Amino acid sequence: MSAPSNPAVFDELIHAPVRLRICASLAPVAWAEFAQLRDALGVADSVLSKRLKQLVHARYAHIERFTKGGRSHARVALTVEGRKAYVGHVAALRAMLEVDS
Repeated sequence: MSAPSNPAVFDELIHAPVRLRICASLAPVAWAEFAQLRDALGVADSVLSKRLKQLVHARYAHIERFTKGGRSHARVALTVEGRKAYVGHVAALRAMLEVDS
């Protein structure tokens, strides 16, 4: 039997509520614009910015800045490492919920 590709590992950085919601929002997409993510999460720019900086510092997320229609924008994506950490964290949460029969 082969080992799982993403072992169940509880990740305290991801587990914080807003960071967990950021990862959950980014996991199914290639990227999301900062404003879309902020609105979806219902948080202030400063809250999202601070939490994203923590994820970027851990190399779990990447922020790309660009100009569209003469306005500055930013889009955010999970890195490969961030996606693996998120999947492992979710697996760890699921394992905590399993009940031996």
